[in-house]
Amino acid sequence: MPAVSKGDGMRGLAVFISDIRNCKSKEAEIKRINKELANIRSKFKGDKALDGYSKKKYVCKLLFIFLLGHDIDFGHMEAVNLLSSNKYTEKQIGYLFISVLVNSNSELIRLINNAIKNDLASRNPTFMCLALHCIANVGSREMGEAFAADIPRILVAGDSMDSVKQSAALCLLRLYKASPDLVPMGEWTARVVHLLNDQHMGVVTAAVSLITCLCKKNPDDFKTCVSLAVSRLSRIVSSASTDLQDYTYYFVPAPWLSVKLLRLLQCYPPPEDAAVKGRLVECLETVLNKAQEPPKSKKVQHSNAKNAILFETISLIIHYDSEPNLLVRACNQLGQFLQHRETNLRYLALESMCTLASSEFSHEAVKTHIDTVINALKTERDVSVRQRAADLLYAMCDRSNAKQIVSEMLRYLETADYAIREEIVLKVAILAEKYAVDYSWYVDTILNLIRIAGDYVSEEVWYRVLQIVTNRDDVQGYAAKTVFEALQAPACHENMVKVGGYILGEFGNLIAGDPRSSPPVQFSLLHSKFHLCSVATRALLLSTYIKFINLFPETKATIQGVLRAGSQLRNADVELQQRAVEYLTLSSVASTDVLATVLEEMPPFPERESSILAKLKRKKGPGAGSALDDGRRDPSSNDINGGMEPTPSTVSTPSPSADLLGLRAAPPPAAPPASAGAGNLLVDVFDGPAAQPSLGPTPEEAFLSELEPPAPESPMALLADPAPAAETSCCRSEGQRDSDGALPPPPTAGRMYLFYGNKTSVQFQNFSPTVVHPGDLQTHILSGPLAVQTKRVAAQVDGGAQVQQVLNIECLRDFLTPPLLSVRFRYGGAPQALTLKLPVTINKFFQPTEMAAQDFFQRWKQLSLPQQEAQKIFKANHPMDAEVTKAKVRDRGRVCRPMNFVGAGIIQTKALQVGCLLRLEPNAQAQMYRLTLRTSKEPVSRHLCELLAQQF
Repeated sequence: MPAVSKGDGMRGLAVFISDIRNCKSKEAEIKRINKELANIRSKFKGDKALDGYSKKKYVCKLLFIFLLGHDIDFGHMEAVNLLSSNKYTEKQIGYLFISVLVNSNSELIRLINNAIKNDLASRNPTFMCLALHCIANVGSREMGEAFAADIPRILVAGDSMDSVKQSAALCLLRLYKASPDLVPMGEWTARVVHLLNDQHMGVVTAAVSLITCLCKKNPDDFKTCVSLAVSRLSRIVSSASTDLQDYTYYFVPAPWLSVKLLRLLQCYPPPEDAAVKGRLVECLETVLNKAQEPPKSKKVQHSNAKNAILFETISLIIHYDSEPNLLVRACNQLGQFLQHRETNLRYLALESMCTLASSEFSHEAVKTHIDTVINALKTERDVSVRQRAADLLYAMCDRSNAKQIVSEMLRYLETADYAIREEIVLKVAILAEKYAVDYSWYVDTILNLIRIAGDYVSEEVWYRVLQIVTNRDDVQGYAAKTVFEALQAPACHENMVKVGGYILGEFGNLIAGDPRSSPPVQFSLLHSKFHLCSVATRALLLSTYIKFINLFPETKATIQGVLRAGSQLRNADVELQQRAVEYLTLSSVASTDVLATVLEEMPPFPERESSILAKLKRKKGPGAGSALDDGRRDPSSNDINGGMEPTPSTVSTPSPSADLLGLRAAPPPAAPPASAGAGNLLVDVFDGPAAQPSLGPTPEEAFLSELEPPAPESPMALLADPAPAAETSCCRSEGQRDSDGALPPPPTAGRMYLFYGNKTSVQFQNFSPTVVHPGDLQTHILSGPLAVQTKRVAAQVDGGAQVQQVLNIECLRDFLTPPLLSVRFRYGGAPQALTLKLPVTINKFFQPTEMAAQDFFQRWKQLSLPQQEAQKIFKANHPMDAEVTKAKVRDRGRVCRPMNFVGAGIIQTKALQVGCLLRLEPNAQAQMYRLTLRTSKEPVSRHLCELLAQQF
C-alpha cells in the first residue's frame, strides 16, 4: 500500500481507494466495499456529534463507491448538512454529492433549496458559484421555480464578481433549456445584452451562449445585441494573438467566442444600420484574408481553430446572401479545400458549397469547380464525402451542364454504395425532367436509369415518365420504340416491364408498321415476361392485353386464349382472376365501337407538381428544402411536366402518384390559383373545391373552414386582420358536436385540427405554434375555464411540406375570451410571429334540447330577472329567408312557433350546465331582428347574444 503523505486532506479516503485497487478479484472488492458501507452507516447512526471533516470524508467514500457502480441509499442527509458549513472543501463535497446522487424529485430538494438560497444571499463569490453550479447540474423544475427570478438579478447586478456572472449566465441557460416557461422575460433582458461589452472575456462567452438561446424564441427582446456583437467581433478579429493572451488558442485569439458571436449574428437578418453593416463586412473580409495567410503553427489545433472561424464566417455570409463579393470569395476559399488532404475539410467544403450553389450571386463561381467535384465523386474513399459531392452536383446543375452532370451521376450509379443509390436515382430523375433539352433525351435517361438501378427506382419515378409521355404527342412514338428495344434485353427489370406495358398498351400502334415491332411481336415480347413478374405487374399487363385487342384486332384470338387459360380464370389472386374474367367477357360481348369507347387512349394527365422532389426532400430530412429546390436560380428551366407552355388557368396540384394509371376517380376541379406574393408562406388547407351542399362539413372542418388567410405581401402580413374570419367561424353551427364521432364522447370536450403548410422552397426553422390564453384562460390548470392539450409539432417545416397539430379542448366553465394561436418561426433567418384568434367560443359547447311550447314559456317566465336577460335589435346580416332562419334556430333547440322563432338548449361545461332560452322576432318590412336570450348566468346571456346576432 502506498504511503500517504501528511499533507493529504483525507487519509482514510486515500487508504480506502488503495485497498480497492489492490483487490485481486471482484468478490474481494465487493467484500471491502460492504465492510466500508457498514462502517459508514454505523458512524452516521451512532455518532451524533460527527464533525464536518468526518462527514466530508465519509461522503467522499460514498461518492467513490457510487462511481464504481454500486447503489447508495443513505448519506444524503449528511451531504445536505455539509451545505451549511463555512468551509469551502466541506461545502464543495456536499454540493458534489447532491449534484451526482440526489434525484430531481427527491424529498430533500426543499432543504437543498434553502441552503442554496442562503449561499446566493451570502455575497461570497465562491459559495455563490457552488450554489449556481448545483442548480445547473440538478436542473429540476422545482429548483427552476425557486431560483428563476433570482438568477437574472445576480447576472445583471453591478456588484457581482466576474466568476459569479459567468456561472449565473450558464446556470440560467441550463434552466431555460430545461423549462423555458420558468424564465421570465423582463427588464434584465435589456441589461444582459450589455454583457457583450464586459471586459472579462469569460463573462462575454457565457453571455453570448445565453443570448443566442434566448433570442431564438424572443428575437425582438434581444435585437440590440447585433451591434454589440459586431463591435466585439471586430475587436477580436483585428487584435493580434498577443492582445488576448489568456484567451489565445494556438495563435488564434478567442476562437470559441468568435464562433459563438458569428452564430448569434445568424439569428438575425443583415444589420440595417449602414455603419454596423460596413463594420461587419470588414470583419468578414478580414477573416477571409487571414485564411489566405501562411499558418503560424503546424499543429492541428491551430488549423482547427482557424478553420472553425472561417467556416462559421462563410455560414454567416451564406445566411445574409446579400454581398456578391463576399459570396464569390467564400466560394473560391471553399474551392481550395476541395483538394485538401484532410477528409473533414473536404466534406465541410462540399457541404457549404451546396448552399452557395443556391445563391444567384455565387452559382456561377460554384460551377467552375465541376471537374473537381466529379473527380471527388469518382475517387473519394469516404462514402459520406461522395454523397456530399453528389449533392453539390445536383445543386450546381443548370441547363448548360445538365447533360454532363446527369451522365456522370448515371456512370457513378453503377458502382455507387447501396445506401445512397435511391437518392442518386431521385436526383437524376429530377434533373432529367427539369433541364431536359428534348423529350427523347429525357426518355433515354429514365430508361437507362431503370436499366442500371431498377431496384432503386421508386414508383414516383416511373409514374412520372408515364405521365410526361402521355401528355406529349411528339415523344410517344419515340418512347414506344425505345422501350420496345429495352424489353428485348435478356435480363429486364420489372420496372422496365411496367413502363413498357403501359406505353405499348397506349402507343404501340405508333410502331406497329415496322415488321420487327408488329402487334404479335409486341404481345409475344410482353407475354414472355409475364410469368417472371409480381402480381401488380401482371395486373398491369392484363390491362395492356385488353388494350391490344382494341388497337390490334388481329391479336384478339391469341389474347383471349391467354385470358381463358385456367391459370388466369382460376388464379389464386382475386385481382388477377377478376381482371381475366372481366376482360375476357368484355372482349367477347362488346362490339367494336363499345371497345373503342371503353378502351380509348388515356387523356392527358392534369398538370401537377412532381412528387419526386417531395420524396427526395423527405429522404434528405429536415433542412434540405433550400438546398434541393433551386428553381429561383434558373427561371427558364424546362419543366417538361407541362411547364413549357403554361396557361393562366393551369394550377399545379399535387395528387397521389397511383392516379397516373387511371385507377382512381377523376381529380376535383382546380381551385383558384394562390397568390404569388412572397409572403404567402402558409398553405391554405381550405383552398380546395367546396363541399357539396348536401354533405356539409365535418365538425373538424367547420372549426376552421372560414379561416382562410389573405394573400399578404410580406410574412408579417400573413394574418393581418383575422378577426372577421374568426368571428364568422365562431358562429357556424356546423362546428358543433355531431354524431359522427369526430369529437370525444363527453359533451364538454372538442377536438380541433390545425394544419400548417409551407408554400415556399425555404425551410421554416424553430417552428413553434402555441396556444396563448388572454385574460383568465389557463392551460392544464383546472381553475381556468378551458383545458387545452396540444400535440407538439416538428421544429422544422420543409418547403412544400405540411404538418398537422391536434388540440384537445375541454370546457371546464363558461368563458368570454377565446384563446389565441401564436405561431413563431424563422424564415430565411428572419424571425416571424403570427397571432390568430381561434374560433373556440362558448356557443361551440351548446347542446340543443327538446322542449314543448308550454314548458318553454313556463321556463321563460322563471328567468325573469333583469340580469338574466340580454336583448339586441339589429339589421339583418343575411337575406331573411324563413326556412334558413328556422334551420339556424333549430340548431339551438326546438322551433315552437310559426311566426317568431324560439329555441332552447344547454351550454355543457364540466363544472355546471347553463340553461339557455332564445327568442328571435323578425321584421321583414324593416329587414331587422330582435333577439332575446335568457340564461341562468348574466355574462353568458350578453356574450351569447352578441355571438348569435352575427348569424342572422
